[in-house]
Amino acid sequence: MNIKILAVGVLFVSGGVAALFFQNTHPEIQPASVSLTPVAAPVAADGELKDIGSRNSGSDWSKFLGPTGDSKSQETGIITEWGDKGLKVLWERELGSSYGIGTISKGRYFQFDREDDTAFVVCLNAESGRQLWKFEYTSSYQDLYGYDPGPRCSPLVDGNRVFVYGTEGMLYCLNATTGKEEWSVNTVEKFGVIQNFFGVGSNPVVEGDLLICMVGGSPAKDKQIPPGQLDLVSPNGTGIVAFNKTNGKVEYQVIDDLASYSSLKISTIGDRRWCFAFARSGLVGFDPANGKVDFEYPWRAHTLESVNAASPVVVDDEVFISETYGPGTTLLKVESGKSTVVWKDEEFSRAKAMQAHWNTPVYVDGYVYGCSGRHTQNADLRCVDWTTGKVMWSIPRTTRCSLTYIDGHFLCQGEYGHLFLFKANPKAFEPIAGDIEQGDREGEYELPFKTTYDLNYPAWAAPVVSHGLLYVRGTDKVVCLELIKQK
Repeated sequence: MNIKILAVGVLFVSGGVAALFFQNTHPEIQPASVSLTPVAAPVAADGELKDIGSRNSGSDWSKFLGPTGDSKSQETGIITEWGDKGLKVLWERELGSSYGIGTISKGRYFQFDREDDTAFVVCLNAESGRQLWKFEYTSSYQDLYGYDPGPRCSPLVDGNRVFVYGTEGMLYCLNATTGKEEWSVNTVEKFGVIQNFFGVGSNPVVEGDLLICMVGGSPAKDKQIPPGQLDLVSPNGTGIVAFNKTNGKVEYQVIDDLASYSSLKISTIGDRRWCFAFARSGLVGFDPANGKVDFEYPWRAHTLESVNAASPVVVDDEVFISETYGPGTTLLKVESGKSTVVWKDEEFSRAKAMQAHWNTPVYVDGYVYGCSGRHTQNADLRCVDWTTGKVMWSIPRTTRCSLTYIDGHFLCQGEYGHLFLFKANPKAFEPIAGDIEQGDREGEYELPFKTTYDLNYPAWAAPVVSHGLLYVRGTDKVVCLELIKQK
C-alpha cells in the first residue's frame, strides 16, 4: 500500500457505496491481527472517539450513503468551476481488492480492503492520509463469477466503534481509536449461510444498542447445495439478525428470506421508527427495536440470477424500491401493519420508470434521480417524478453511475472513472463541470476518453463528501479532492 500526499493541512471525510459482491460457504478464518502507528492513549470502545480533524464546518460521513443514509449532503459552498485540470487533489492512496469507499468520523478515514488472502481495515488521518492503524484477518473467499474478491460493504462508525462486514461473512466490531477487535461473528457458520451470487454486500445499520444486519441463513440440510443455486436453498428465519453492538450477542432474528445486496434503511415515519430491508424476495418493513414485522411486499425478477441491490428510498410515509432484472420500480405507502401501492412499473412492459442496479436513486424536491440499466451499454441517467413515475428526462450512454447530492447539484461518478457535476433540475439535464461533453446534436452528451483523475474501471462507488472534501475511487486508488474551500 502506497500513499502519495499531494497537499497537506486538509481534512478527509467520506463514506458510502456499494457495488457487487460474493461469499464463500466455508471460509477458513485465521486469527486477526492489528498493526499500529502510535496514536493517543487507548480508549475503551464505550468511550469517545477524539476529534483529530481541523475543518470545523460540515459533517462526518460515518456510514454508507452518508449522515442521513440517502446519499445527500447538507454542506454548501461547493466549487462549481472545475476548469480543465479539475478540482485540487489533496492526497491519494493505492487500493487492493474492494468495491466500497471509506467512511469518515472525527478526522479519520476508514477503508475496508483486501490483498491476496488478507482482508484489512486501515484507519487514516482524514486530512493527510497518514496511516494510524491497520487491522487484518484471513479471507479465503473466491468469486465464482470472476469479480473482485474484496469487501463490498463500507465500514460503519458508531461512536468509538467501527463495524465491518466482509465478503466472506465475517462481522467484526473494532475499537475505532486503536483498531483492537472487540468482538466478531462468523455469520456463515453461525447461521448456515449458503453462498450467494456475489458474497456479502448489504451494509448493516445501527439503531440504539443494536447492530442490524441482513444475513439470510439456511437449515443444515441445505449445506450440500452447490453455491449459486439459490432456487434450491430454503431460508431459516435469519434474513435479518440484530446483534448487541457492545458484545455481538444475538438479540433477535426475523424474516424467512435470503440476503440481497441492498443495504438496510432506518427511517422515522410519524411517531415510530422503521427499518426497511429490500431482501432477495422483496421489501420488508419492521420495527428495528424488536424485529416485529409490519409487512412483506414481493418484488423480484423471476430469473434465478437476479438480485435486489439498490437501497430503499424513503420520503415521508412512502418507500421507493427499484431493481434492474425485471419488475423495475414501485412506490409504496406504508403504515403500521401494512403497505399499499401508489404506483408501479408494468411487469411485462419495456417502458420502466427506472431500473436501478446497485446505485441507489436520490430524491430531491418531488423527483428522484438515478441511473437506470443493467449493463454498461444500456444504462442511462434519468429524472423521474416521484408521485407518478413519469420520466422527466433521460440521458443515454452515461454508463452505470452513482450519485451524491450536495448544494443543489449532483456529483456523478461513472463506472469508467468519469466524475462530473450537474444541477438538480427536473426540467432538463444541466451539466456544470467535469468529465462530460456536449455531443454533435442538441441534448446529446458524451464521456471523454480520458478521465481527469485517472480513475480506472470499475468505479462503482458513489462519491462521498465530508467537511468540504470529496472522495472518489476507481478500482486501484482513492482520491481526496477539495470541493469546498476552507474558510
